[in-house]
Amino acid sequence: MNPFVNDTRDVLQRTPEVLRALLMGVSETWTATPDVNGGWRPRDVVGHLISGELEDWIPRTQRILDDGTTKPFDPFDRFAHEGRDDDATLDQLLDRFADLRAANLARFDALVTDDDLDRRGMHPALGEVTLRQLLATWAVHDLDHVAQVYAGMAGSYDADVGPWKAYLGILLRRDDPAAVPG
Repeated sequence: MNPFVNDTRDVLQRTPEVLRALLMGVSETWTATPDVNGGWRPRDVVGHLISGELEDWIPRTQRILDDGTTKPFDPFDRFAHEGRDDDATLDQLLDRFADLRAANLARFDALVTDDDLDRRGMHPALGEVTLRQLLATWAVHDLDHVAQVYAGMAGSYDADVGPWKAYLGILLRRDDPAAVPG
């Protein structure tokens, strides 16, 4: 496979282990706070990532390969994890995410060749997109949500850092994204 696929796949393969290293067995003190007011706690993020593994990335890859732009992607429910994961521990969610991601990467490898990257599909809101863009978005989506997990964890100590908050952009963004010092 080409460097783009290898480099992107490398990030995708690492995400479950990053989240496991960060969250597995950690006290709820660190995981009970959302990234922003009304946002998601780390367990919500992991649940959302599970939803993506179930309903987003591979189904959309398959749709591009099977239907091109003739049939748009099915809408993705960003909140499908709400209620679905209530009975699972965070550790169980992390394991499920890791299992699903490994299976999806194997499926991606079996489905996609380098020649497929410029094939087009139809996003219901964005219009035409390429498989390359979908793959890049999958990786950046992971990075975005890993950052969200860090923000939630940092938020758990928002009040405890006292006046040092003025120097902690991760906490300042929780209140006002424009207030982050340059």
